[in-house]
Amino acid sequence: MTALLSLWMPIDRLLAGWGLSLWLLALRLYVGWQFFGSGLVKVQDWSSTVALFETEYSVPLLSPQLAALAGAGGELLLPPLLFAGLFTRPAALALAVVNGVAVLSYPALFGFDCPAAIQSHAWWGAALVGLGCAGAGRLSVDGWRAGRAGRA
Repeated sequence: MTALLSLWMPIDRLLAGWGLSLWLLALRLYVGWQFFGSGLVKVQDWSSTVALFETEYSVPLLSPQLAALAGAGGELLLPPLLFAGLFTRPAALALAVVNGVAVLSYPALFGFDCPAAIQSHAWWGAALVGLGCAGAGRLSVDGWRAGRAGRA
């Protein structure tokens, strides 16, 4: 039994420092991919995207064209920052805003018989706010930069 514990202890110490970072990496990749995929769909058929912003989505204060551009731009430019873990906190909080605007501008989400759509947005919003608070962890450009600056 002692021999088994002596083998496990170094592995346990190694994983203890990286467990949260692995979780944060998985979270960054998962949530980022949801938004990046949505952005890809938007740019594949731009005229349909603008038409949706004209008829279905009611983004306040922005024209449908500008809202479509801002939505697609945020969904395509911010997730790569999450993937790399670069400027993770501002990128995650900016995507949380994109997510919030998406929910507010499409009230039909609340009327669907299946609540999965609104629940997904709630989950993504919570994950993004969590990343905005926690940061990217060690497995990121932010973590590497913090280590080089002696703050890790």
